[in-house]
Amino acid sequence: MSSFAVRAVLAMTVAASLAACVPATTTSSSNAAQPAIATPELPTEGMYLATSDNGFNVPAVDPAKVPQEFQRQIVDFPSTEAPGTVIINPATKHLYFITGNNKAIRYGIAVGKAGFQWSGEALVTNRRNWPTWTPPPEMIERKPELSKWEKGQPGGPSNPLGARALYLTTNGVDYGYRIHGTPEWWSIGKNASSGCIRMINQDVIDLFNRVPDNAKVIVLTASGEMPKGLTLPPPAPRKTKPAPAPAVASAADAAATPAPAAMVGPMSTAPGATGPVTPTPAPGATPAAVTPAPAATTPVPATPGVTPAPALAPTVPTAPKPVAPATPAVVTPAPVTPLPGTPAPVTAAPTVSAPATPAVKPAAPTCAVPLVNGLCPQG
Repeated sequence: MSSFAVRAVLAMTVAASLAACVPATTTSSSNAAQPAIATPELPTEGMYLATSDNGFNVPAVDPAKVPQEFQRQIVDFPSTEAPGTVIINPATKHLYFITGNNKAIRYGIAVGKAGFQWSGEALVTNRRNWPTWTPPPEMIERKPELSKWEKGQPGGPSNPLGARALYLTTNGVDYGYRIHGTPEWWSIGKNASSGCIRMINQDVIDLFNRVPDNAKVIVLTASGEMPKGLTLPPPAPRKTKPAPAPAVASAADAAATPAPAAMVGPMSTAPGATGPVTPTPAPGATPAAVTPAPAATTPVPATPGVTPAPALAPTVPTAPKPVAPATPAVVTPAPVTPLPGTPAPVTAAPTVSAPATPAVKPAAPTCAVPLVNGLCPQG
């Protein structure tokens, strides 16, 4: 074979080998793998009209009340992620569904409020039409009024999960995060949820029909950067039940509790003090307290002779025989204490015995004629 023929065979061999490396089309292999979701067409009008879905009515949403940046639309979005991937940017409140060719469908969303934000990667491992919503125990603890749904709230227009829900898990663990619809469409564009991703019901139905099972979901950090792992919000501090307070009488109990005896007065101590209360100064001299009054009037030293006579004359007949001797015996020492200092009581003591003389005079009535100056006239 001539040298020319050899060179011709070698050239044909190299050309054939190069032709095997050239793709049949200019579409990249990743885009060719997902031709159905590449550059979808979206209607420019009527996206948020009322519709009927699985027996439930989805109310219309007025586009004029939804900011343009949060309405569903196709945008340029350079990304190396495969079509069908969902990327969520909490900083801008947008969800991107990657369609390929550096394009994505962008939806407006609401994200977790302060203290409920998270970032990381997850997979769509379950999905539900008009799902049942069961608030977790932590949410019921924060909002006790939700306890009526502890067994689950059936799906419907008022259900917080809306018309659709995509359930997310990370490494096989369900942390309770969802991409779901909401009847509160006005919360879109805000930090309003407890960590889940909210969407307008019409938008979540559209996304639900596009996203494949086991699709990857990437939630960027709060600053819009790619996550470096799963970052969950810190657990909310559990409310510690206050220790039972010691038994302290309330105002009502205090009003019902009897007051101490000292506050009520002597009536409260009647069982043990009625006897001694009145005669406190002299427990055994009940009559003596009455007797000193006449004793104070009797000691008139000016006329000791005249005063005892009328005083003794009525005393002897009036007082009963058994009491009469005892009364003067008690009266005689008693005046010493109440009378401030007159020596007259000492002289008054003998005057008590002096009445013996006038006491004999009652024999005078033997006089046949009226007495004159206490004497019976002679003749």
